[in-house]
Amino acid sequence: MEESYEAFQKPEDLQRKLYFLLDQLQNMARELPPKYQQRVPYELLSGLANSLLNDTVFEIVKGLMEIQHVTEKHLFQQRLQIINKQRMEIQDLITNNAPEVQGPLLETVKKKHTDELRVADMKIVLQLDQKVSDQQVTLEKAGVPGFYVTNNPLEVKVQMHLLDFIFRLSRMKLPQ
Repeated sequence: MEESYEAFQKPEDLQRKLYFLLDQLQNMARELPPKYQQRVPYELLSGLANSLLNDTVFEIVKGLMEIQHVTEKHLFQQRLQIINKQRMEIQDLITNNAPEVQGPLLETVKKKHTDELRVADMKIVLQLDQKVSDQQVTLEKAGVPGFYVTNNPLEVKVQMHLLDFIFRLSRMKLPQ
């Protein structure tokens, strides 16, 4: 049976780490605009501090961030490919058509391109929304307080602040 690192820490060391985490979280929460501060009560910060006593949540958040960055780069590349394909179509139209027919054709093609890009952008947004939902599910299953599936913009923004807190804490030297 594998025991966690925390099982080998003295209770007073864990207590010191918990107080440090809670103090840092409270300081970070005070920096938030008031409409978010009221959505981050002491109980939430306390639960979050407890969940951060071992490094599991830090590792989960780091992994989620890496996946998100790869996904964003991939989606950006897809969008650039569409734009480049559209530029080539316009160049072909200009090269392969007489000047007197270029104008009307160009207008039609540009409208088609605008519509194509709008549809592609909507698909990208849906994929990013799905990524947010996947992250919420992962963090909720990991037992991280404050995380649950929602598409309410205010609640998502609070979760983004909590992720920022976790990320900032992961870069700090924590008491051992």
